[in-house]
Amino acid sequence: MARNPLLSVLAAAGLLPLRAVAAGNPDQAELAASPIGSGALFETMVGLIVIIALIFGLGWLFRRFGKLPIAGKGMVSVLGGVSLGPRERAVVLQVDGIRLLVGVAPGRVQTLHVLNDGPDSGDRFSEQLDSALEETS
Repeated sequence: MARNPLLSVLAAAGLLPLRAVAAGNPDQAELAASPIGSGALFETMVGLIVIIALIFGLGWLFRRFGKLPIAGKGMVSVLGGVSLGPRERAVVLQVDGIRLLVGVAPGRVQTLHVLNDGPDSGDRFSEQLDSALEETS
């Protein structure tokens, strides 16, 4: 008996059971029951809903508690900073009670000034900065 190439293509695509191709006539062959029933579809939907809820729940937890320090406070703290250009910043750091003015650029960090902790240290620094600016202009 000659086989129909259309039946072979439909069977390979999964649209026709293999038993229909073996019988040679799809009308006379027993058609298998659909593997996708309402129970399997319901279980799949419930599983997808649980996984999506888990993803959103973990995202909320990370947003809520992700900013907490894991190992406590470090020795270095950033007191403030200002942008000096599109990719350069001046940042004031405090390390073990010493304040540092640091210049930060792509690929480079340089200490610009060590600030004293005295009450007038801010005034002296501003005076030194003003005098340095006057010298350059």
